[in-house]
Amino acid sequence: MKAALLTSLLRRSTAASPSPCLFRRAFSSEAAPERKVAILGAAGGIGQPLSLLMKLNPLVSRLALYDIAGTPGVAADVSHINTRSEVKGYAAEEQLGEALEGSDVVIIPAGVPRKPGMTRDDLFKINAGIVKSLCEAIAKYCPNALVNMISNPVNSTVPIAAEVFKSKGVYDERKLFGVTTLDVVRAKTFYAGKAKVNVADVNVPVIGGHAGITILPLFSQATPKANLSDEDIKALKKNTRRWHGSLWDAVGAIASLCYAGAVFADACLKGLNGAPDVVECSFVQSTVTELPFFASKVRLGKNGVEEVLGLGHLSDYEKQGLEALKPELKSSIEKGVAFVRSS
Repeated sequence: MKAALLTSLLRRSTAASPSPCLFRRAFSSEAAPERKVAILGAAGGIGQPLSLLMKLNPLVSRLALYDIAGTPGVAADVSHINTRSEVKGYAAEEQLGEALEGSDVVIIPAGVPRKPGMTRDDLFKINAGIVKSLCEAIAKYCPNALVNMISNPVNSTVPIAAEVFKSKGVYDERKLFGVTTLDVVRAKTFYAGKAKVNVADVNVPVIGGHAGITILPLFSQATPKANLSDEDIKALKKNTRRWHGSLWDAVGAIASLCYAGAVFADACLKGLNGAPDVVECSFVQSTVTELPFFASKVRLGKNGVEEVLGLGHLSDYEKQGLEALKPELKSSIEKGVAFVRSS
């Protein structure tokens, strides 16, 4: 019963959900094609619970868990769960290629979290090199995989990945995603609490980027509609932003981030399998603003991004927020690009 409950939770997309009957038809393991998912950084604080959640996903037939150390034990533990997927663990750089070969989706939570006293530059210097190395391996062993970037700072690591793939001649903008689903999960939860509605029925787009001021929830587009004051909207935006990074200070890991990562990976698998109307927010190559990468709603399909959707109508307050975030986001993107080109 517990496994069934967790699997049911995992299936709840951040986009509007189909009926339960459609879920049963679309997600039966008997009908689902073979799909391999690789998690890079699987032995870490995010990687381990994320591995558990992906093991519970009936759309996954093979689950490859990679880290520099510790993954054989994690894989052995996760493999005991009586669900569809076969689990294998890979440790050290010499096994990275085997972990990646044949992957349909690669999830990257590798690297270090932002810790107390650590600046964004400190975080960038550590994680940028890790992401660059992993993306070089992806370009070699599974260039057609959908890449879900969780490693922070996402506003820079996604451009790093893009530059690496370009340098290897394998870049496909439809297949690279910055996972911003946690911002959506939080915005939905906080909105539901303030509006006093069922959170399962709530949808809130979150645009921009995935750090601080660059996170812009569009509560004017939230459904179901609620008569919230301007002060309520400002407080909700502040609350959505302020938790970014701060939970690491308190608990050292973020269960909600693992959940969000699993939800987005599930959406990618649905799209690959041809499920209709799979829409999520993600940080992708985009032309909806003058910035080369931007988070907005995207329609997912068999090739990854099928369509980057527009921003829709913004309130005056949201228009101000959009203009305010652009300089910070532009700087973060350029920093990622410069890191690869200089090295």
